[in-house]
Amino acid sequence: MRVRDDMTFPSDEYERRIEQLRQRMQQRLLDAVVITDPENLMYLTDYQTTGYSFFQALVVPLESEPFMITRQMEESNVLERTWVEITRPYPDTGDAIQQLVTSLKEFGLDTKNVGYERNSYFFPAYQQDRIHTSFKAGRLMDCFGIVEQGRLRKSPYEIDVMRRAARATQAGMQAGLAAAQVGATENDVAAEIARGMFTAGGEYPAVMPYVTSGPRTMIGHATWEGRELQSGDAVFLEVGGCYRRYHTAMMRTALLHDMTPAMEHAQERMTTALSELKAVLRPGITVSDADSIVRTIISDNHVGAELVTRAGYSIGIAFPPSWDEGYILSLMPGGNTVLDEGMTFHVIPWMWGVEGTRTVGISDTIRITETGCESFFDLKEDFTINATGEAEGAEPLGLRAV
Repeated sequence: MRVRDDMTFPSDEYERRIEQLRQRMQQRLLDAVVITDPENLMYLTDYQTTGYSFFQALVVPLESEPFMITRQMEESNVLERTWVEITRPYPDTGDAIQQLVTSLKEFGLDTKNVGYERNSYFFPAYQQDRIHTSFKAGRLMDCFGIVEQGRLRKSPYEIDVMRRAARATQAGMQAGLAAAQVGATENDVAAEIARGMFTAGGEYPAVMPYVTSGPRTMIGHATWEGRELQSGDAVFLEVGGCYRRYHTAMMRTALLHDMTPAMEHAQERMTTALSELKAVLRPGITVSDADSIVRTIISDNHVGAELVTRAGYSIGIAFPPSWDEGYILSLMPGGNTVLDEGMTFHVIPWMWGVEGTRTVGISDTIRITETGCESFFDLKEDFTINATGEAEGAEPLGLRAV
């Protein structure tokens, strides 16, 4: 392992991650693992590229030095970004899976128990079929989740990086709320969010912001399409800021009209859900406990709205197509996973279909501390009222304990 001082984290942080991975490998009787998930590669080595649709893998033997298989063009990302010293690149005219199999044999792993991420988006079935056909003398075993076990609890180094992401998130949201004015378009709002995020030090996020207005707020995961904002609209914004591939996210809502009883009730339900959840979140609470608090409060409304999703999800390292780590852990019914210090969640008590026509949201990204939890943001949670064309209540950035 090369020691260098220009990575996202100090070398000893990566040494710790590899050592803990090897401990889990020993528990599962694995001699090596083939890691292909882009988030896991980033976590273990600091490797990143936008070219992750091409096959790439980090092979971590139980005892000897790890090595990487990448497209030849991407090898520079290994050399310039990571601690990895051994690479075996393949040209565009070459065969990525054959290069992997050949390299496993080169390093004496062709007769061993080798784990691979069977559920990785970027190790498709046709490539898995080929490695099973070629890897005859050894044994291939599914080890999906073996790296994610380490990613669940963020280290102090990771929390610091997520604070940087939070500054970008909040700056983008403040800019978007200010831009959500009658006569502006959804594109105008999105452009201001992007400007706010990037000028605050943010990098390209796994998902660009969600910006919908009026009746379009009822379309799940829709975003800007040029609609002009009109008086009487609700404008739903969800922003995920990024720094060094770590993300934080928040939802907020702007109203282009005076507060109404229905919207005041929706706002109260969401802020209450966040307040009551954060009052009890701590190590020892289960994910279903957390979900139940949010779901019960949101469901108890008289404006016909629903919480149609999980109540939250783990968040951290992400590449497109998603900014969340919900496939690792989510706040949802039936889960018995116990929360632990260092876990980070985007909590989403949003309300779909207020009076049947509008969706609104208020959310928070929090981390579990030794005795409770802490928000990454200090932006006011109440709806922004832009009925007169002026945004209200922008607040300074920071970290608020709860």
